[in-house]
Amino acid sequence: MLAVRNWGLRDYGASLAEMRELRAARRRGEIPDTLLLVEHPSVITVGIQGDDGDVLPEGLPVVRVERGGKSTYHGPGQLVGYPIVDLDPRGRNVRGFVRDVEEVVIRALEDLGVHGARVPEKRGVWVDAARKIASVGIAIEEWVTFHGFALNVATDLTVFERFRPCGFDGRLMTSVARELGGHPTVADAVGPITRGWTSVFGAPIAPRPAPGPLPTTPEVTAP
Repeated sequence: MLAVRNWGLRDYGASLAEMRELRAARRRGEIPDTLLLVEHPSVITVGIQGDDGDVLPEGLPVVRVERGGKSTYHGPGQLVGYPIVDLDPRGRNVRGFVRDVEEVVIRALEDLGVHGARVPEKRGVWVDAARKIASVGIAIEEWVTFHGFALNVATDLTVFERFRPCGFDGRLMTSVARELGGHPTVADAVGPITRGWTSVFGAPIAPRPAPGPLPTTPEVTAP
């Protein structure tokens, strides 16, 4: 069974606190695998790899978190998804999970009219292997995932140009609006992302061997 919770526009700090609570609830078996969808007011988040001394945009709040990767931007016009998924029945396959998250976004982009794809050795979803349209950065604690992806729908891309998001030149970032023109909204992307989530994570799971002990520290993967 899968669930989706659409939080709409919500403060990053409040979302982070509840996301962590829901991760613990999933570990206890109190909720099913759940995708949280949210749009944040402007904020910079910095993963465990830090910002390498890069100068971050002035005037924006900065939150350091436990996900993989470096710094990135969340803001209006961006649909952020936090998959809370128990990896035990999925064989604790972290790389497979990250590819599945990317696949959710790729399928959603096809629905929206944009051809997105993976690029070898680079995390996230790209257009023409040259422009990054979605970032992925997760954390895994007790084999339950949290944090997730950020899809630029109609995001102000000039903010990315003011620093090095995920260690890349910010000018490489793109959005659905830039690729297609027009005025897409975050609401336009909710249906395609939900369908992608259901089709990818709702597929039957092959039986797995009984898992070993739970890890004592989080695993992470970078944007």
